[in-house]
Amino acid sequence: MTKGGMESVEVFTAEGKGRGLKAQKEFLPGDVIFAEPAYAAVVFDSLTHVICHTCFKRQERLHRCGQCKFAYYCDRTCQRAAWLNHKNECSSIKRHGKAPTENIRLAARILWKMEREGSGLAEGCLVPIDELQNHVDSFGDEERKELRADVESFLEFWPPHCQQFGMQFISHIFGVISCNGFTLSDQRGLQAVGVGIFPNLCQANHDCWPNCTVVFNNGNHEAVRSMFHTQMRIELRALSKISPGDELTVSYVDFLSLSEERRKQLKKQYYFDCTCEHCKKQLKDDLMLAVKTGESKPSADMVKEVIQLSKDTLEKINKARMEGNYHEVVKLCRECLKKQEPVLGDTNIYLLRILSIASEVLSYLQMFEEAADYAKRMVDGYLKIYHPNNAQLGMAVMRAGVTHWHAGLIEAGHGLICKAYAILLITHGPSHPITKDLEVMRVQTEMELRMFQQNEFMYYKMREAALKNQKIQVMPEPSNENAPSLFHKKE
Repeated sequence: MTKGGMESVEVFTAEGKGRGLKAQKEFLPGDVIFAEPAYAAVVFDSLTHVICHTCFKRQERLHRCGQCKFAYYCDRTCQRAAWLNHKNECSSIKRHGKAPTENIRLAARILWKMEREGSGLAEGCLVPIDELQNHVDSFGDEERKELRADVESFLEFWPPHCQQFGMQFISHIFGVISCNGFTLSDQRGLQAVGVGIFPNLCQANHDCWPNCTVVFNNGNHEAVRSMFHTQMRIELRALSKISPGDELTVSYVDFLSLSEERRKQLKKQYYFDCTCEHCKKQLKDDLMLAVKTGESKPSADMVKEVIQLSKDTLEKINKARMEGNYHEVVKLCRECLKKQEPVLGDTNIYLLRILSIASEVLSYLQMFEEAADYAKRMVDGYLKIYHPNNAQLGMAVMRAGVTHWHAGLIEAGHGLICKAYAILLITHGPSHPITKDLEVMRVQTEMELRMFQQNEFMYYKMREAALKNQKIQVMPEPSNENAPSLFHKKE
């Protein structure tokens, strides 16, 4: 797999879409088109004490900055790496008496970097920060009010001895953060933990069926010699074969919504009308709205009634999840599935949403056999809807594989883990922690499968003994958040 630099892409004017990126050479699925370190990045306010402020990894024990008592780091290596960006922040927090919100901290880091390096083209950047889109003109009343409050808070925090910037330029920076703030996740890729600005990535336009994906890589500072350390960065990776001159696109939203819903979301959050092929032709909408066919085909009224029931149930499920009442979630899912199954097709998104929640929550409650059945049906539906190299699909197949393994369904579990591994090799690459974990699981399940095929009785005896002797690996508590989206947007 090739590792590309910025010389393999160029900025061009895309018709009706402003600036865009296009390939200068051929790329194959899994190739890294470019890797880009953050221009500036901060940890979310709610996680500042559990996430390293340099590499954004979640750690049990973190070292606190002795000066401001606000920033936390994995170790001295991460602390030293952070000092250039933390130095001004550190003294300002002490002077201000407390740390401001993540938006203010990110704007301040951007402006301190501009003060150090000038506002021109930063090293490795295709476009200067002052030329990034801000969409402030498209803000509604509420957004303008928030912008004014952010600018006021920023001016209170910004030290008087630092370079002074005009109100309009500060507003531009907050607009850039609002439109281009990229979500940073922890090392397992499961939780959004921060927000950063990546000027080159900002140039990639949206497509609901893109030819690229973006993965956040936390970097690695574990090697004894610093020359082997790798930096926190995003990687733009090819999902399909890309020819020289092709536009490079990424998806800003999850594909698992009807084209009309995706377009509404994109208009509301990113201020543009999506004109991609899948939206124009409403491709895959028929699958996402599928109903049972044949002799038992339901009436239009029956379909409408079940879809409304599904929407109402999803609201009730969200409430029960927020309260941590997982047995109630399972009860709601079972009742809803009973009503959905005679009416909705196997790829209907309302059925798939309930199957996804049911399998996740049942796994957490260690009711693995029922969870595996729902997970299998969910994956079968996803495979017909998603791009074959979609990262969300890969993660869902991985979870289904682990659930099957816990249920003792070793053949199906191994098959799903192999399928997930093939997808994540392309979307995340072989050195990502998730892919490495999956490789360990793949080797383990392959060994178990051989044992199972040689002597089924002995396999179950050994498995039982192994599970008795070791604490069973409990599935993580279901999260109320969706998978981290590409860009960090307020709902």
